[in-house]
Amino acid sequence: MRLCFKQIIVLVFMVLGISLCHTGAMAQEAHGADVIPLHAIVVGHDTIPVITLAIFDVVEKMPKALRKERERWSRLRNAVYVTYPYARSAAKVLKDVNSSMVNMNKRERKAFLATKEKELKAQFGDKLENLSVYQGKVLMKLIDRETGQNCFEIIKELKGGFNARVWQTVAFFFGGNLKSEYDKQEDKDIEVIVQELEMYQHYRAYN
Repeated sequence: MRLCFKQIIVLVFMVLGISLCHTGAMAQEAHGADVIPLHAIVVGHDTIPVITLAIFDVVEKMPKALRKERERWSRLRNAVYVTYPYARSAAKVLKDVNSSMVNMNKRERKAFLATKEKELKAQFGDKLENLSVYQGKVLMKLIDRETGQNCFEIIKELKGGFNARVWQTVAFFFGGNLKSEYDKQEDKDIEVIVQELEMYQHYRAYN
């Protein structure tokens, strides 16, 4: 005669109960290093071990809006961490270039800039080419933050207005804008991440 599902469940629990009773009896008889002391309660003629589990929270799945915000923040944070060192380097290079060209004539400036451009391409070219469009946009804002000039102004000052307009057109086709400026209010999330990064770097340098 075939057992129905409920009868099978009852049978399983009966077998399980017998096994627990048998294990409990063996545990009570065990001695030595293999004995593990447990809290227990007595139910009828049975001694049942009791284990207190750690407290944990049961939460619902994160709302879609919150997931999107977390993704946006993570993307921005990653972009700032990747590009901020380049912005700092750009500020240092620009300061050095401007101070070096103070007493140069037009021809000397042109030769100096060509040499400097070649050096920078060798040092940063491959790394900057691997940046995503989004990271490039963040970098332009950070360069303005560090230098006080947007990328269009820097190119115009060093390479002339024509070159600046050409590169602005190229940037436009890739969804960028060389005239992007850093605004502490508008870009407050970037500022928070920069402060976090600077504090982390200061901590590492101090330690």
